[in-house]
Amino acid sequence: MISLAPPASLTQHVTPLDAGSHVIAAAWPGGVPALALAGGAVMLGLPGLQRRIDIHGGAGLLVAASTPGRLVTGGGDGRVCSLGATGEPAEIHRDPKGSWIDALAASPTGSVAWSIGKRVTACDDKGRLKTIELSSTAQGLAWFPKGYRLAIARYNGASLWFPNTQTLPEFLEWKGAHLDVSISADGRFVVTSMQELALHGWRLPAKPTEKVAHMRMSGYPAKSRSFSWSHDGMWLATSGADAVIIWPFQGDGPMGKAPRECGVRRARVSQVTFHPGAYVIAAGYDDGCIMLLRMTDASELVARHATRGSAITALGWDKTGRHLLFGCEDGAAGLLALPT
Repeated sequence: MISLAPPASLTQHVTPLDAGSHVIAAAWPGGVPALALAGGAVMLGLPGLQRRIDIHGGAGLLVAASTPGRLVTGGGDGRVCSLGATGEPAEIHRDPKGSWIDALAASPTGSVAWSIGKRVTACDDKGRLKTIELSSTAQGLAWFPKGYRLAIARYNGASLWFPNTQTLPEFLEWKGAHLDVSISADGRFVVTSMQELALHGWRLPAKPTEKVAHMRMSGYPAKSRSFSWSHDGMWLATSGADAVIIWPFQGDGPMGKAPRECGVRRARVSQVTFHPGAYVIAAGYDDGCIMLLRMTDASELVARHATRGSAITALGWDKTGRHLLFGCEDGAAGLLALPT
């Protein structure tokens, strides 16, 4: 079990990195640390051994998604690319018009999906493409755990699409602008963030006789743009407040239950990520601070002090949960190695 015993600060265990560009994502393809950068490149490798791999050039890297084996990026050049631990990028798709890639999702089964405006394209592990046109812009994408079904956040709700079937997408309706979407590990819950400073959730029917149940999670002072599920799927940590807001998803979900709050500070939480095997959350704030928060006893440890720099924009644990990679809006970054 991971230990958060004293000392109260872990800052001495952080190796600073200079990414040199706004960090879009922090990932571990094949166990190698990788930072996806807005400038169009990926910085790959351990501290002191990094190399920059130019993928999207001056067009910029707009969105990224990761699985244990690879990092997938979408750029302003209309290209969707994949990068593994070897550092050799592969092009998955190139939009003939060079349109910006708006949203991206990758599944451990090998499926990738991306959106350009109202058009959503899914690519399976054999490279076969399927496309649908929606009536409104696709804002966020997420694969269900098995990688066969795709959730699409859009205006007035979310669409659930099976790309490999001829059936029309199922539409989960709730009025308003839905921005991001996340799926619980058991596939029972679909949760979106909204322009209206709230989350909305749907509990999907387990039996044909059941109906979709709605879940409204409100009270945020800002938009919640970062989600993370606990390793067992029982909790959903979210950004958008001056603390990490953690919703319970045991049983039928959070309705009628109060959320937990951890890491209260005079700064807004910008990024959250659960430890891969423990009730520990890494929280990044808009003042550059990073905290490790343990739910079981409310322990708090500082991993990075607040700076005069910019917000934390990316956090990523490796699969062992011993290393945390992070990046900021101003290009500062670092690697935390937890003491054994």
